[in-house]
This record gives sequence, structure tokens and C-alpha cells, in this order.
Amino acid sequence: MADMDMWSMVAWRSAFTFLALGAFFLLRNRFARQRSSMSFGFPGIAGCLVSAIAAITYIASLRWTTVANVMTIYATLPFIVAGIAFVCLRDRVTYRFVIAGCVAFVGVLISVGAAVSHQDMLGIFAAFIMTTGCATQIVIAKRFPDMDTTLMTALAALICICVALPLMQFEIPAPTQIIACALYGVLTTALGYIFLLQGSRRINAGEAGLISMLDVILGPVWVWLFYNEVISPIVLTGGGIVIMSVAWYLAGDRRAATAP
Repeated sequence: MADMDMWSMVAWRSAFTFLALGAFFLLRNRFARQRSSMSFGFPGIAGCLVSAIAAITYIASLRWTTVANVMTIYATLPFIVAGIAFVCLRDRVTYRFVIAGCVAFVGVLISVGAAVSHQDMLGIFAAFIMTTGCATQIVIAKRFPDMDTTLMTALAALICICVALPLMQFEIPAPTQIIACALYGVLTTALGYIFLLQGSRRINAGEAGLISMLDVILGPVWVWLFYNEVISPIVLTGGGIVIMSVAWYLAGDRRAATAP
């Protein structure tokens, strides 16, 4: 899949995501004992647009810079969520958040300082847009708990297809590329989203945040094992600082959530 052009990857991956989430949406409503009371409206439309932007910039960031750089920026997600929630929802911000956020920002600066080209910087910027988009989706879902997020994500995939179609290469990818896009769209996006949604309802926010950090840690490891992408010591240092600051912040959040 690495040799596909970016827009073809966006289109094919989004097509499989749309089909998987669309099927889940229809089956859920078909076999539900009562009709879902979930709403959509303007928050859902806004969420669709933000989700589509995040999905496109995620693929763009992976094409323009290293996975380690992308994961370092993505690791700041809990801080961006808290910041947006503070501005928009007036959520409380703790001293622990401020300290951990400042330390994480230092780690990001170290990683950004290791960028060796204009394309690296562009990829890091795309990763920041992607992370901000993901954080915005979380805040929207929190503000509007009755919004149908499954439908929102499926429609966002449809938007990605419409954006990518005029820009992609009009040729049928190789079978291995189609299989890779199917796995990417169905497993990591559609099923991953469904499992995250169901699992996050059964554990507290701190535990969910700590589990999500596995993606940040394992992503560069898998790429190193299978594609021999070397992580520079500077990026490794910056990423380590970010991950440790996030873990420290979420550990405090978990203790607060479980306190009697």
C-alpha cells in the first residue's frame, strides 16, 4: 500500500470504512428492540467535516513524515481534548494538566527540531491538524451525548471519497493493495472505532487514555520491524518525554476517577 498515491489510498480506505460502518449502522437499527433515539443535526454535520479532515490529514502526515513523528504529535491528544473542552465547555483544568502539558510541549519541540526537510515539517503540521480534529470530535461527542457517532463516522468516510475521487489515479490497484486498504479501513478504522466506543463505556476515561497510548508506542515499533524505518535519537527522546507526561497526567486522572 505504501506505493499507492495518497488520494487513491484515501478513497479506497474510506470506501471500505463506509461499507463496514454502514453495514453496522443498518444491522444495529434492524435488530434493535426499539428505534434508536440518537440525534444528528448540526453537531453531526460539523463532526462529519472535522472527522473527514482528520482522516485525510492522517494519511497525508504518514506520507510526508515518519510514523514516530506522527505518533509523537498524536500522543498530545489528551491535552488538546482538555484544552478545547476548557474553552468550549468550561471544563476544569488542573495544575497536573498544566504541568504535564508544558512537559509534553517540550517533547514536541524536541521532535519538531529533528525535522530534516520541508516535507517533514509539512507532515508534522498535518499530524497536528489530524490530532486537533480527533480532539474536536471527542469534545463534540461529549457535548452532544445523544449524537449518532457511528453515522457521523460513516458519512465522514463518504466525504473523504468525494474529495479524493477527482484527485486520485483512475486505475485499479493491485490485489495486495486492495486487501491492505480493506484491512486498514475495516479493522483499524471501522472495527477499531466500534470496539473503542463499546469499551470506553465500560472503563473510566483514564484507563481508556492509557490503553490508547499503546497505539503511540507500538506504531513506530511495527514500522521499524516490518519496514526498517529508523527512529532518530532526538525523535525518540522527544516522543519518550511526551508519552511519559501523558502517562503521568492520565495516571492522576485515573486515581481521581476511582477515588471514593
